[in-house]
Amino acid sequence: MSTETSADGGLAMASADDVWVEYTDALGTDHQGQLSEVWSERFEQVRPHRGFPSFRGQRNWCGWYWAATCSAHVGYESWLERDQLMLLDFDPFVAGVASQPFRLSWQSSGSRRTRHTPDYFVRQADGTALVVDVRPDDRIPAADAAKFDRTGQACASVGWGFRRVGVPDPLFMANVRWLAGYRHPRVRRPEVVDALAAVFAESGGLRAGAAQVGDPIAVLPVLFHLLWHQELTTDLHADLLNAASVVHPGDQAGGAHALTSARAASG
Repeated sequence: MSTETSADGGLAMASADDVWVEYTDALGTDHQGQLSEVWSERFEQVRPHRGFPSFRGQRNWCGWYWAATCSAHVGYESWLERDQLMLLDFDPFVAGVASQPFRLSWQSSGSRRTRHTPDYFVRQADGTALVVDVRPDDRIPAADAAKFDRTGQACASVGWGFRRVGVPDPLFMANVRWLAGYRHPRVRRPEVVDALAAVFAESGGLRAGAAQVGDPIAVLPVLFHLLWHQELTTDLHADLLNAASVVHPGDQAGGAHALTSARAASG
C-alpha cells in the first residue's frame, strides 16, 4: 500500500502552507513546494511519484491498468487498488486519474516529519479534485488513520475532496470487472450501437434484446461496451449479469458523483 512511515501522524489542523508536496510532472521533471503554491497543478497528468516494483516473494500485486477514461495506463499496488481504480474508470463523472500522484509531508512531533503518498488523484468532470486512499477497514492502525485524517485536512484546505475507500461489494465488483473487459473503443461498432439503442429504448432482457439485433456472439460485446460506458444500464447490485438481466436506456444526463458506486459498494 502507499503509506510511508517516518513518524506518527498526529498533527492538529493546519493550513496548506504547512504541507510540502513532491511530484513528477508529465515530462518527468521533479518538483516540490508548499501545497498552497502547487495545488492548481494538473495532478491527473503527473507521473507516479514512485515506481511499482516487482520482486520474488512479493506479497502484494502491482501492475498497470489501461483506463478508458484517460486512454492511458494507470498503476496500482494491490488487487484492491486495481479494483478501486476500475471503479473510478467506470464512473462517468471521473475525467482523469493518476496513481501515486505526489508525496505529502508535514511536521509532526519534535523535528520529525510524517510522509504519505496517496493512492490516486482524480479530476472530476466539473473540474473539482478528489484524492483517494485505498485501505480495507480492518487494516488501518492508529498511525495510518492519523495520516488519512491529516491528508483529508490538507485536501480540504485547498478545496479538494478526500476519500478513503475499502473493499467493494463482491457482487457489484464482479459485474464491473466483467464489463471492464469490453471498455476499449475497438469493441464499439456504430451500426450495432444504433441498433441496440433502438431495441433498448424500452427496457428488456439482455440476451433477448441482443438477439433482435443479430448473432449474440457478435452483438453481446457491443452491448457490454455500452453498459460499461453507461449508455445503457442495468442493476449491477442485484445479481451477476446473465441472459435475463433487464437492460434500460442510459441516463444521458451523466453519472453520479465520483466514487458514489465505490462508496456504496464498500459499505
